Amino acid sequence: MRQLAAALRELRAATGLSMAGLAAKTPYSKSSWERYLNGKSLPPREAVEELCRLAGEPAGRCLALWEIAEAETSGRAAAAPPKVTSPPVTDPPPVTSSPVVSAPVTDPVPEHRGVAALAVLASVCAVAVSAVVVALLLLPDSPGSEPLSQTAATTATPAGPGCQGSACEGRSPMAMRCAAWPDTVARHRTATGAWMELRHSGECGATWARTWGGRIGDRIELTVPGRAGAAYAAEVGSGVDTESYVYTPMAVTAPGDVVRACLQPAAGGGRECFDGHVR
Repeated sequence: MRQLAAALRELRAATGLSMAGLAAKTPYSKSSWERYLNGKSLPPREAVEELCRLAGEPAGRCLALWEIAEAETSGRAAAAPPKVTSPPVTDPPPVTSSPVVSAPVTDPVPEHRGVAALAVLASVCAVAVSAVVVALLLLPDSPGSEPLSQTAATTATPAGPGCQGSACEGRSPMAMRCAAWPDTVARHRTATGAWMELRHSGECGATWARTWGGRIGDRIELTVPGRAGAAYAAEVGSGVDTESYVYTPMAVTAPGDVVRACLQPAAGGGRECFDGHVR
């Protein structure tokens, strides 16, 4: 719920609308939006879709967060594991070794049933945690959003980054876990409607570019002006890519460095570039 509320607040900021403005443009009242944006109640799915539409953002990330929050509030996420049954118990074979005195058994359930139930429960928990991490890291956030505040960023990656400094050169920011809560260096919207963004991870000491909202065949390139060899590109290769982010590999950077992102539209036309300064 906290992650969903934080994402919705980012979307509202991107729209530039007040609570009253949201109420005027949607079927939901000002007081309802106050509850939704502050995490006091779960908004309807349609309200999330409406806010994404007003902000001009694909609804994938927020709907994924909504489904997780809805599962938590409805209790479906805490469903009991399947009951494990055991075959009928027959008389034990005669004991041939010295008799062993055992402590009284108060739990009538055979031990192997308890172990099996714990194994099922552990599997369910592992799947749930993995789903949350994938949803938060891989799904897009708002085109107009800034990194969440420390209080809002309550979910972190399960491990630290997979590289630092020179080891990150040319590597994927997603695979190296550098894309969790990075800084936005600069953002630009192209004449074709596609977005470009320069992102920097202080932990990894590297910067990359990403694009979304484009068309199949669009190509984005990251360069560090004045540095030979620091040029990395990525291409929108499928319909799935048009609904999500496409990332370039990373270039190692430090505060004060100038980085540049360029987009070559697939439909032709001018190549658009913009610069950003790493902070």
